Amino acid sequence: MTETPREPGPDQGPGGDPDRHLPVQYPSPPTFEAAPQAQPGPYGMQPGAFPPPVGGPYQQPPQAQPPLVALPAGPVLVTIGDISVEQQRIVTPAGVLPTHGTNWSAMDMSRTEEKIPGWAIVLAIIFALACLLGLLFLLCKERKTTGFVQITVQNGNRTHNTHVGVTSPQQVADVLARVNFARSLCV
Repeated sequence: MTETPREPGPDQGPGGDPDRHLPVQYPSPPTFEAAPQAQPGPYGMQPGAFPPPVGGPYQQPPQAQPPLVALPAGPVLVTIGDISVEQQRIVTPAGVLPTHGTNWSAMDMSRTEEKIPGWAIVLAIIFALACLLGLLFLLCKERKTTGFVQITVQNGNRTHNTHVGVTSPQQVADVLARVNFARSLCV
Protein backbone atom coordinates (compact mmCIF):
# COMPACT_ATOMS: atom_id res chain seq x y z
CA MET A 1 0.00 0.00 0.00
CA THR A 2 1.47 3.34 -0.99
CA GLU A 3 0.77 6.68 0.57
CA THR A 4 -0.17 9.61 -1.48
CA PRO A 5 1.95 12.68 -0.87
CA ARG A 6 0.13 15.29 1.15
CA GLU A 7 0.40 18.96 0.74
CA PRO A 8 2.44 20.58 3.57
CA GLY A 9 0.35 22.30 6.19
CA PRO A 10 0.84 25.92 7.23
CA ASP A 11 3.02 24.96 10.21
CA GLN A 12 5.11 22.34 8.41
CA GLY A 13 8.36 22.80 6.58
CA PRO A 14 9.01 21.85 2.99
CA GLY A 15 8.43 18.20 2.21
CA GLY A 16 5.56 17.94 4.70
CA ASP A 17 7.79 17.01 7.64
CA PRO A 18 5.81 17.91 10.80
CA ASP A 19 9.04 18.00 12.90
CA ARG A 20 10.46 20.86 10.86
CA HIS A 21 8.45 23.92 11.78
CA LEU A 22 8.70 27.25 10.10
CA PRO A 23 9.67 30.22 12.28
CA VAL A 24 6.76 31.81 14.06
CA GLN A 25 5.80 35.26 12.92
CA TYR A 26 4.83 37.48 15.86
CA PRO A 27 2.72 40.58 15.40
CA SER A 28 4.43 43.92 15.86
CA PRO A 29 4.55 45.15 19.48
CA PRO A 30 1.73 47.45 20.53
CA THR A 31 2.40 51.14 20.79
CA PHE A 32 1.58 52.87 24.03
CA GLU A 33 0.24 56.32 24.41
CA ALA A 34 0.69 58.53 27.43
CA ALA A 35 -2.08 58.21 29.97
CA PRO A 36 -4.40 61.15 30.15
CA GLN A 37 -3.80 63.51 33.05
CA ALA A 38 -5.97 62.67 36.02
CA GLN A 39 -8.23 65.37 37.26
CA PRO A 40 -7.72 66.52 40.86
CA GLY A 41 -10.09 65.00 43.37
CA PRO A 42 -12.45 66.90 45.64
CA TYR A 43 -9.64 67.85 48.07
CA GLY A 44 -7.17 69.04 45.44
CA MET A 45 -5.14 65.80 45.35
CA GLN A 46 -4.55 63.34 42.55
CA PRO A 47 -6.62 60.16 42.91
CA GLY A 48 -4.59 57.46 44.69
CA ALA A 49 -1.94 59.90 45.95
CA PHE A 50 -1.11 60.15 49.62
CA PRO A 51 -0.78 63.48 51.40
CA PRO A 52 2.73 64.54 52.43
CA PRO A 53 3.67 63.94 56.06
CA VAL A 54 2.54 66.65 58.45
CA GLY A 55 6.02 67.57 59.73
CA GLY A 56 7.76 67.12 56.39
CA PRO A 57 9.90 64.15 55.46
CA TYR A 58 11.27 62.08 58.34
CA GLN A 59 14.79 62.91 59.36
CA GLN A 60 17.04 61.14 61.82
CA PRO A 61 17.30 63.10 65.07
CA PRO A 62 20.78 64.57 65.49
CA GLN A 63 23.16 62.36 67.44
CA ALA A 64 25.42 63.96 70.01
CA GLN A 65 28.64 62.40 68.71
CA PRO A 66 32.04 63.81 69.54
CA PRO A 67 34.13 64.56 66.48
CA LEU A 68 36.47 61.77 65.47
CA VAL A 69 40.02 62.66 66.31
CA ALA A 70 43.16 60.64 65.80
CA LEU A 71 43.83 58.76 69.00
CA PRO A 72 47.44 58.10 69.97
CA ALA A 73 48.58 54.53 69.43
CA GLY A 74 50.07 52.69 72.35
CA PRO A 75 51.05 49.18 73.32
CA VAL A 76 48.37 46.51 73.07
CA LEU A 77 47.24 45.71 76.61
CA VAL A 78 44.83 42.86 75.85
CA THR A 79 43.57 41.05 72.76
CA ILE A 80 40.15 39.40 72.62
CA GLY A 81 39.58 37.57 69.33
CA ASP A 82 40.05 40.19 66.61
CA ILE A 83 39.76 43.12 69.06
CA SER A 84 42.91 44.80 70.37
CA VAL A 85 42.66 47.11 73.38
CA GLU A 86 45.20 49.86 73.98
CA GLN A 87 45.28 52.55 76.68
CA GLN A 88 43.45 55.21 74.60
CA ARG A 89 41.72 53.23 71.86
CA ILE A 90 40.15 49.93 70.82
CA VAL A 91 41.09 48.59 67.39
CA THR A 92 38.51 46.38 65.63
CA PRO A 93 38.05 45.34 62.00
CA ALA A 94 35.10 47.76 61.93
CA GLY A 95 37.31 50.71 62.91
CA VAL A 96 38.97 52.40 65.85
CA LEU A 97 36.93 53.27 68.95
CA PRO A 98 37.97 55.38 71.94
CA THR A 99 38.19 53.50 75.23
CA HIS A 100 36.30 56.23 77.11
CA GLY A 101 32.57 55.47 77.16
CA THR A 102 32.81 52.06 75.49
CA ASN A 103 30.40 49.34 76.61
CA TRP A 104 31.48 45.70 76.66
CA SER A 105 29.26 42.64 76.84
CA ALA A 106 30.18 38.96 76.85
CA MET A 107 27.85 36.01 76.45
CA ASP A 108 28.97 32.44 77.08
CA MET A 109 27.54 30.28 74.28
CA SER A 110 29.54 27.15 75.14
CA ARG A 111 28.32 23.83 76.45
CA THR A 112 30.06 21.01 78.30
CA GLU A 113 29.11 17.38 77.67
CA GLU A 114 30.00 14.58 80.05
CA LYS A 115 30.07 10.95 78.93
CA ILE A 116 31.68 7.60 79.71
CA PRO A 117 34.62 6.99 77.35
CA GLY A 118 34.69 3.88 75.16
CA TRP A 119 37.83 2.44 76.75
CA ALA A 120 36.12 2.47 80.18
CA ILE A 121 33.18 0.48 78.83
CA VAL A 122 35.49 -2.13 77.27
CA LEU A 123 37.54 -2.51 80.48
CA ALA A 124 34.36 -2.73 82.58
CA ILE A 125 33.09 -5.61 80.43
CA ILE A 126 36.43 -7.46 80.52
CA PHE A 127 37.01 -7.07 84.27
CA ALA A 128 33.35 -7.59 85.20
CA LEU A 129 33.77 -11.23 84.19
CA ALA A 130 36.89 -11.58 86.36
CA CYS A 131 35.64 -9.64 89.37
CA LEU A 132 32.98 -7.08 90.14
CA LEU A 133 35.60 -4.38 90.66
CA GLY A 134 35.65 -3.91 86.89
CA LEU A 135 32.39 -2.01 87.21
CA LEU A 136 34.35 0.84 88.80
CA PHE A 137 35.60 1.72 85.31
CA LEU A 138 32.06 2.93 84.57
CA LEU A 139 32.65 5.77 87.01
CA CYS A 140 35.19 7.34 84.63
CA LYS A 141 33.82 10.46 82.95
CA GLU A 142 35.12 12.46 80.03
CA ARG A 143 34.20 16.15 79.71
CA LYS A 144 34.18 17.95 76.38
CA THR A 145 33.49 21.68 75.97
CA THR A 146 32.45 23.13 72.61
CA GLY A 147 31.10 26.50 71.54
CA PHE A 148 32.17 30.11 71.71
CA VAL A 149 31.98 33.29 73.75
CA GLN A 150 30.30 36.21 71.96
CA ILE A 151 31.94 39.59 72.64
CA THR A 152 30.23 42.89 71.76
CA VAL A 153 31.95 46.29 71.85
CA GLN A 154 29.77 49.40 71.52
CA ASN A 155 30.63 53.09 71.50
CA GLY A 156 27.94 55.52 70.39
CA ASN A 157 26.33 54.13 67.26
CA ARG A 158 29.31 51.91 66.34
CA THR A 159 29.19 48.25 67.31
CA HIS A 160 31.46 45.27 66.68
CA ASN A 161 30.73 41.60 67.50
CA THR A 162 33.21 38.76 67.57
CA HIS A 163 33.05 35.09 68.50
CA VAL A 164 35.94 33.47 70.36
CA GLY A 165 35.95 29.67 70.13
CA VAL A 166 36.54 27.75 73.37
CA THR A 167 37.33 24.10 74.09
CA SER A 168 37.53 24.09 77.90
CA PRO A 169 35.94 25.86 80.87
CA GLN A 170 39.33 27.45 81.59
CA GLN A 171 39.29 29.15 78.18
CA VAL A 172 35.79 30.50 78.90
CA ALA A 173 37.05 31.94 82.20
CA ASP A 174 40.10 33.43 80.43
CA VAL A 175 38.00 35.20 77.78
CA LEU A 176 35.60 36.57 80.41
CA ALA A 177 38.57 37.79 82.50
CA ARG A 178 39.98 39.58 79.43
CA VAL A 179 36.61 41.30 78.87
CA ASN A 180 36.54 42.41 82.52
CA PHE A 181 40.06 43.82 82.18
CA ALA A 182 39.01 45.71 79.04
CA ARG A 183 35.98 47.06 80.93
CA SER A 184 38.25 48.36 83.67
CA LEU A 185 40.25 50.30 81.05
CA CYS A 186 37.10 51.92 79.64
CA VAL A 187 35.95 53.70 82.81
